[in-house]
Amino acid sequence: MPSSLPILMTSTSYPRSATDWRGVFIRDMVNALAADPFLQVSLWAPPGVLPPLVRDACLPEEARWLTQLLEQGGIAQVLRKGKGLARITSPVGLLWLLRNVYRRSPDVALFHVNWLQNALPLLCTKTKQPALITVLGSDLGLLRLPGMSWLLRKTFQQRRCMLAPNAEWMTMILKEHFGEVAEIAPISFGIDEKWYAVQRQWSSERPSRWLVVSRITAPKIGPLFAWGESLFSSGVQELHLFGPRQDSLPIPAWVHYHGATHPQALQEQWFPQATGLITLSQHNEGRPQVVLEAMAAGVPVLASPLPAHTDVIAHRKTGWLAPSADFFHEGIRWLSERQANEDIARQARAFVKEQMGTWEDCAGRYRSAYQKLV
Repeated sequence: MPSSLPILMTSTSYPRSATDWRGVFIRDMVNALAADPFLQVSLWAPPGVLPPLVRDACLPEEARWLTQLLEQGGIAQVLRKGKGLARITSPVGLLWLLRNVYRRSPDVALFHVNWLQNALPLLCTKTKQPALITVLGSDLGLLRLPGMSWLLRKTFQQRRCMLAPNAEWMTMILKEHFGEVAEIAPISFGIDEKWYAVQRQWSSERPSRWLVVSRITAPKIGPLFAWGESLFSSGVQELHLFGPRQDSLPIPAWVHYHGATHPQALQEQWFPQATGLITLSQHNEGRPQVVLEAMAAGVPVLASPLPAHTDVIAHRKTGWLAPSADFFHEGIRWLSERQANEDIARQARAFVKEQMGTWEDCAGRYRSAYQKLV
């Protein structure tokens, strides 16, 4: 057994500051891994504050390029909404930079790659270190592109690979595409201990406050504005929306829109006074971290019946699932009752604490996977 294990992690998202919402889960993951003295972590990602023992693997010109990519909304946003040559040059440029960092890292024992597309440049490297690829829900859209499954299969055939989706429901899909060329082993993300410490404060003297924390796009918002108008336009119930605007979807006047937010504001200000969290997303989701954090904080979640949501929400036990407007309205009424709300809050918090635990628990799961791969 070696005394340490050097790993290179790659990510196209990382928070630039303590109040930046982008890539917070990557920061939490890196912090937890860096706390393990057995792991020597190098990180290739956009600039941000790194833990003291983590080596920055990004060259200055790469850091500048990644910063510009984030300012455009990230690679997924460029592919969806980019104009002209940017929709071609940005993904090609990203793959070229990743190819370079993989090639200049012959001394690491293992690559930890976040997002499937970031594994593609491994096909062009001569080194054969094993790779753990964290798969998120947005990756499943990538598999619909012509030839993409074939290209990824060729990549995984070159080395020992483990695909680690952050939710169990993705396992069968990944096995259908890659079961013969890679091991499929779900690894749940952890939850920062601060969420478990949130104490909610109920008051009957103010309107019920429902929160939506999401990027503002039509697929992410789903039917919320259509279903919610009759409930929230009167002022008896309030809808508070947080997140960056990433398309031209109009926000109704009855919505309290606050722009992008960050975890500390949710932990200290908004979750303690919230009646619940709403997500009616129709987007490709893996296992939305904000849903888990709300459940850990004892904030009931009312969600659309996506696999990403049904994977963690049992209807009327750890949350409420709303496949229709009628179910949505009934869920708002039911969760506005104090006893039902507190029961769901208690059961949801217990569920995520047992099943996902903390980021320290997640780091232990990754360490076991690393040791198996090497």
